[in-house]
Order: sequence, then structure tokens, then C-alpha cells
Amino acid sequence: MQRVCVLGATGSVGAATLDVVAAHPDRFEVFALTANRRLDELFAQCLRFRPRYAAVASAAEARALADRLGNADVATEVMSGAGALCELAAHPEADTVMAAIVGAAGLAPCLAAAAAGKRLLLANKEALVVGGALFMRTVADGGATLLPIDSEHSAIHQCLPIDRASWKDRVERIVLTASGGPFRGRDPATLAAVTPDEACAHPNWVMGRKISVDSATMMNKALEVIEAHYLFALAPEQIEVVIHPQSIIHSMVVCRDQSVLAQLGTPDMRVPIAYGLGYPDRIASGAEPLDWGALAALTFEPADLRLYPGLGLAWDALRAAPGATTVLNAANEEAVAAFLAGTVSFDRIHTLNCRIIESLLPAPGAADSLESLLALDHEARRRAGELLKGFAR
Repeated sequence: MQRVCVLGATGSVGAATLDVVAAHPDRFEVFALTANRRLDELFAQCLRFRPRYAAVASAAEARALADRLGNADVATEVMSGAGALCELAAHPEADTVMAAIVGAAGLAPCLAAAAAGKRLLLANKEALVVGGALFMRTVADGGATLLPIDSEHSAIHQCLPIDRASWKDRVERIVLTASGGPFRGRDPATLAAVTPDEACAHPNWVMGRKISVDSATMMNKALEVIEAHYLFALAPEQIEVVIHPQSIIHSMVVCRDQSVLAQLGTPDMRVPIAYGLGYPDRIASGAEPLDWGALAALTFEPADLRLYPGLGLAWDALRAAPGATTVLNAANEEAVAAFLAGTVSFDRIHTLNCRIIESLLPAPGAADSLESLLALDHEARRRAGELLKGFAR
């Protein structure tokens, strides 16, 4: 029986994780659930799964949730604060940690889980984008089992042989697929006028608003390129991105002999989640099977950097000083938040990301510790905030 801690339980990935867990009561037990501010959703999850622990952002919210659970006769201990996330991620009784917190806030608990040698299901791409080499060293030193949950990286993991010692001699490059988001084929000159609701209307996937905007700008794919670099120890030039509008092929591995291995499936996050939870076994995900008769075509096209200029920042950041990917992520989080709040236009997201990358050169040692990475993240956000004042509508 695996005891599962879900960090970010009320988000789309967290909810999908609980859906898979519920389908296998003989294999999984919910040990802990965490959320930021969605108390009603977390309360409902605690009622259903009765975890030993729950955690929320503030002490006041923890008291409110504890009172509600007590009145419902649910004996879940409620904790609060960022420290609680790290404590639960490293708890000796937790076997598996689903890291589904969005953004740089997920780095510290991911590091805690890695250091404690957990089976770590990584849906928080920022842990790698921000943490980079430090995160991978922590995984190795702690003896953790790291399983990627992003559909693209899960696909690559599934296409590589289990014997990781031999695969690098066989692989020439990997190809990450992207749907193209809601603005594929649109004139780039029209993007300044798009609304947050338009940017969040993803054609294939159900995701949170921040990730949906990243998909519309293709910044999500830029972050995935960075993530793949660290996950699979690949040089930046060994990572390629193509547009695949149907989102059926989730990514591909090109071998030395030019054979191409691809992982296909319906665009449902429960598929990579079930792969991670069950690995190395295969367990039912609850996703619909592919309807081969309904697949009229699987098409591919190059990524248009005029429409998706942010994509190129991935390779720029990887070739820059260590810590540049941390700066890029911080700038993008601030820019997306401002766009969703309606204070800057969609096209300004890329402008801000470029300005911050150009102006903030990480100092030597800036990526060597959690403290230095968080300081760099803080400085990038401070500068982004100053620039955003000038961009405000």
C-alpha cells in the first residue's frame, strides 16, 4: 500500500491524481493533502479521503478548516505555512509525493522530498527550471525515485529503456510536441488585444489559468525544454519542439539509427499520473481509449517563433550563466500574473521576460543553494515589478 502525499491537491493535476488513487483503493492510501486557498475544495477532499494531514497557507485558514473537519467528525490534523509543505513532503510515513504546486513555490517541498528519498512524481516543472542542477543532485544524493508527470516528459521516460546507463549512447535527440495553444495560426500583430479568457481557452487540455497562459505564449514549452535538459542530461541542441495540434503523440525519442519512438494517448493527465503512480507496473488510468477510427490525421509543423517568441528563450537561458533559468521563470510568473489581473497586455509578457533576462546576470554561485536561488528569484521578481509599472495599461 503506497501512502501518497499530494502537494497542490485542489489544482487540476492534484484532482486528477486523486481520481486515479480512488480507482485503486487496494494500492494507494491518501496520507496528506495540501492546498493554497481553495478551502472548500480541500474540505471536500478531506471528507472523501480522510488523510492523516492537510496543510493550507495561513494559520487562520488552518483553524477554519480544522473546525469544519472536526464538526464533520474527520480526524485530519491541519497544518499551515510553507514549512508544513516541506515537513509533509519529507514525512517518514509518506511513500509517494505528487508535486503539483504551480510555480517556484513548489521548489522547497520538492527538494525536501528528494532529500528524504521519496518516490517523487514531478508535475511542478519549476522545481527543475528554478532548481536545475541543485535539484538533480539532491535527487541523486537522497536516493529518490524521480518520475516526470508532464505528459511530454512522461512520454520521453516511457520511450527510454529502463536501463538508463545505456540509453545515452542510443539517443540522438528528443522531440517535444506542442498543441500550439489557442492562437495557433493567428496573426501575431493581433495578440496585443487578446483577453485572459481567450488565452486560457486551451483547445485540448484542461489546465489552471497560469499554465494555460503559458501554453498560449508557448512559455510552457520553453520551460519544458529546460526541464528536459536537466531530467535527461541532454545538451540544449539535442532538444527539439514541433507543433502537433491533435495532442495525441506526446513526445518522441530519435535514436542514433534514426528510428523514432513515440508515446501516444488521449490528452488526459490521468495517463501520465497513472504511469507515475504504478511504475514500473501499468495500472488503469480511467482515461478514454484512443478511437483510431476517429483519428483523421496526425499532423506536424514547425514552431513559428514570430507567433511564439518566448520559446527561443529556453535555449538562450540554458546557454547563459547558471541561474538564468531561475530568472526567466520568475519574470514569466510575474508577467503572467499581471496579464491575468488585466494590468498588462498579452504581448508584454514576452517583452518583460526579455528585459529581465538581459538585465539580470546571475552572479557566480547564484544557483548553488536553495537560499541563493530564492534570493535570485526574489530579485528577478522585484525588477519585474518595477518594469511592470511602466507597462501598465
